[in-house]
Amino acid sequence: MRQSRDIVVDGKRLETLWIPGSHASAPAVVLLHEGLGSVAHWRDFPDRLAACTGCGVLVYSRYGYGNSDRLAEKRDPAYMHREAEVVLPELLAQTGITRPVLFGHSDGASIAIIFAGKYPEAPRALILESPHVFVEELSLESIARAKTAYQTTDLRRKLGRYHAHADEAFWGWNEIWLDARFRSWDIQEYLGLIQCPVLVIQGEDDEYGTARQWQAIQQQVPQTEVLVLPECRHAPHRDRTEAVMTAVVAYLRKAGLSIL
Repeated sequence: MRQSRDIVVDGKRLETLWIPGSHASAPAVVLLHEGLGSVAHWRDFPDRLAACTGCGVLVYSRYGYGNSDRLAEKRDPAYMHREAEVVLPELLAQTGITRPVLFGHSDGASIAIIFAGKYPEAPRALILESPHVFVEELSLESIARAKTAYQTTDLRRKLGRYHAHADEAFWGWNEIWLDARFRSWDIQEYLGLIQCPVLVIQGEDDEYGTARQWQAIQQQVPQTEVLVLPECRHAPHRDRTEAVMTAVVAYLRKAGLSIL
């Protein structure tokens, strides 16, 4: 049975959702959402992932997102580092999850990379959708367009479906990425420390990142597999759901993890 509950982590109330797996020996999969994501924004993907893999799936909304506590201050350039080095370890401890598979999308993929570099023995595997390891002009241009869209279109209303405090969620993400201090953000130093197998999934038409991102990962993490999907933008699990699910199941089997 799906279990929703709030957990206080790092002094902030976070909404969580646990979907039990059908395979007792399978590892838990922890979903780490994108820069404007939340529990609800994953839609039915967590349930489908649990059904296809037999793994229990933990989903949570980071501070400032979804139905978690409202963001009360501006983000700083190290916000993903704090998520990976402080929040995620505490969340895993409170939920009793050890050696998970981390499935991160965009910002969530970057958080997974930092976590796996900081705690190399903690994750069993990483699945990285549209990861960022450094800042590209393409990303900033798309984020600037998102700012205009939020001010001039119904994007604010649409985000309100997934966030109790849509303004804080949007501006917390948008303003730090467009902050001049963020241009030097770079997490490549963590790549060489990763010990677990890695699968990178990226859309051929990703509007927020180029092949330079996954190439940097593959260069420094030899155990990396890469899947580039045609007719796919920044969210492969939404644009190409079946292809992503097939790739994830095959990857977990190849990695020797117990699944259906």
